[in-house]
Amino acid sequence: MKDQAVVDTIIQILQSVLPPDRTSIGLHEPEFGGKEWQYVKECLDTGWVSSVGAYVDRFERQLAEYTGVKRAVAVVNGTAALHLCLQLAGVRPGDEVFIPALTFVATANAVSYCQAIPHLVDVDEFTLGMDPGKLRDYLSEIAVTKQGETYNRLTGRRIKAVVPMHTFGHPVDLDALADVCERYNLAMVEDAAESLGSYYKGRHTGNRGVCAALSFNGNKIITTGGGGAILTNDEALGRTAKHLTTTAKLPHPWRFDHDQVGYNYRLPNLNAALGCAQLERLPEFLTQKRHLAAKYQQAFAPVREVRFVIEPPYAQSNYWLNAIVLDRKWVSLRDKILEVTNQRGIMTRPAWTLMHKLPMYKDCPKMKLDTAEYLESALINLPSSAFLGGDDGEA
Repeated sequence: MKDQAVVDTIIQILQSVLPPDRTSIGLHEPEFGGKEWQYVKECLDTGWVSSVGAYVDRFERQLAEYTGVKRAVAVVNGTAALHLCLQLAGVRPGDEVFIPALTFVATANAVSYCQAIPHLVDVDEFTLGMDPGKLRDYLSEIAVTKQGETYNRLTGRRIKAVVPMHTFGHPVDLDALADVCERYNLAMVEDAAESLGSYYKGRHTGNRGVCAALSFNGNKIITTGGGGAILTNDEALGRTAKHLTTTAKLPHPWRFDHDQVGYNYRLPNLNAALGCAQLERLPEFLTQKRHLAAKYQQAFAPVREVRFVIEPPYAQSNYWLNAIVLDRKWVSLRDKILEVTNQRGIMTRPAWTLMHKLPMYKDCPKMKLDTAEYLESALINLPSSAFLGGDDGEA
């Protein structure tokens, strides 16, 4: 197939899957068709709009119940959640933390907020997430153990944690990563920002590590406008998370006593009300999104020049953002496809710029990143709003 034929084929497939009556289709649009107005109006009517209120408590309970964790703590955004997760996992200034090179910048930023150093790991071509085998082999080369702690023999710094990110909602191989963490005494913190509604071997993501971070940004599968949450199965850690995210204020009817440096990270009641209404619709959104993914998968199946990204065999993905990956022979067409689709009102986007290509992280330690570099050059995200899947079936 010639270059233009590949571009034309991809455009034709997108037009066949997406609604023909829309002049502009966003990448991932929020949808408010439930009780959002009712719950938010109640906050306005009662005056409970800030970081204390019944909807905050309700949202946390519902999140914990849905994900199966013992404790959920709602916060202002996913980056704040990940920052606190790393602190709770024991990351300290000067530590190194393994993160995937292919991730949103917030993963690396959260490490930096702890005054720690991101250490970049390659990803798996099919899960798009951190590659456990490559990490294991890499550690066998650079790691040295001292008094039960793992150090990087090249830098002398302690390696404290591993942060797998469930890319576009597709769960990474958590068992294999857990084995690596156990062998080297590393804390696992799941960056589950994109994976609400995704399951690893029948268990919701966010259950495997010390703690995990969720995001409810406007483009996520459910939204609170801006918001996030810390998930943990450690009750004591959950209590500490709530304390630290509430400026470490000691309970008292009128005194302002704080026992350590805390953060003003609590989610306002107004946002939590929106989240409660959205969470009620999550099963519907998941059904629609899996149906949309199935339509994409079927449409792209005959095209050898591209691969539609599907969930790993051990997992059930929320298919937050659908994606195709161009065969290596055709990566030069990526920008042309992005240009043409966006010109026609079909919003597509490339993968994130790899962390080591950003000026503030260019000198971070890293392994060979061959797969991440290929995916950065070849991956295209497709429109993935839940309503695009319709309600006429379930994948």
